[in-house]
Amino acid sequence: MYIPNSRWTWLFVIVTFVQALIVLGFEAYVFAAFQISLPDTSGSDKSRSYAKAIPTFLTLYIFGLVYQLVLVWDALRLKNTIQVIGLCLFNGALLIYASVQKDQIKTAIFNVTGNNDDTQGVWKSTRPFLIAVPCVLAFGSILMSAITWKLYDEFSWTIYKHISADLRMKRRYLTFQIYITLLKFDFFLFLGFTIQFVVIVVDTRDPEFGLTIAAIPITIIILFMAGVWTRRESKAGMGAIIFLYFAALAYFIFKLVRMYHGPKVKDYLPVRRPLTIFAVITVILIILTIINAIACTLNFNKGLKPHIARRKLESDDEKADMTEMPNLNHGPVPSRMTIE
Repeated sequence: MYIPNSRWTWLFVIVTFVQALIVLGFEAYVFAAFQISLPDTSGSDKSRSYAKAIPTFLTLYIFGLVYQLVLVWDALRLKNTIQVIGLCLFNGALLIYASVQKDQIKTAIFNVTGNNDDTQGVWKSTRPFLIAVPCVLAFGSILMSAITWKLYDEFSWTIYKHISADLRMKRRYLTFQIYITLLKFDFFLFLGFTIQFVVIVVDTRDPEFGLTIAAIPITIIILFMAGVWTRRESKAGMGAIIFLYFAALAYFIFKLVRMYHGPKVKDYLPVRRPLTIFAVITVILIILTIINAIACTLNFNKGLKPHIARRKLESDDEKADMTEMPNLNHGPVPSRMTIE
């Protein structure tokens, strides 16, 4: 079990953990205030859709922050500079989502409970917390970025000591490391979009509901196999994966257009802005994933495979991960290392 072993790794863990506690506390208060204010009557289809929006936002935030903590532990355990930088960008994405969330929750409150004194009271009591959430995330992003700079220096020293001097091999490994990191963030963005889409937009009687639910485990399997086939240097497997990436890209572009044009525009209104953010970021990430997948495939059979093979560390408590790279030119090494 990995435990942070330096000042900067501890600070990175503490900043992300404290940030998660504060944001989750604020979001929990907003959720409780909203639930208490809900009317006893079921209301119209529109109000029911808005009523489901706030619990969905909060569930997504909980999952996002917990997932971020898992990736923090994973990145520090592997001394993965690329993933640490990715976590700073991920925190920025949570900040953007929090900024949009304020107006979305305001709209939801007034659509569900109506414009009356009670509604005004709920909004006034929750508004400061909704403003505070992006402020906390912004401050957290600044601290994470500053610590990342120090971690970059710390991890680079490990690289200097343990990685082969072959610059071409280092570039190939860097491409592999970026690709694996992108897969980890692809998972969250796809799941986040799907949760919002299924819970708020799609009627359970619609065939699209069942198809979307079925797509979740299939996507998890695809992302898992993408990593497996990259490590095994399977060109056929990567060819199939890249084809599926293009299909996913077409799907998200289709959904993005459908939110603003066509007969189902009104179905997306309760969550159109956050869904748009998720769709746009996901499209960008899929494009980057396709580029890196092609680059990884072009690097097959060029000597990288032995470097990314699993190996057992001397420590009984830890095992090497697929993103660790031993220096095969100089024999086994006593500790982990990553690449810049």
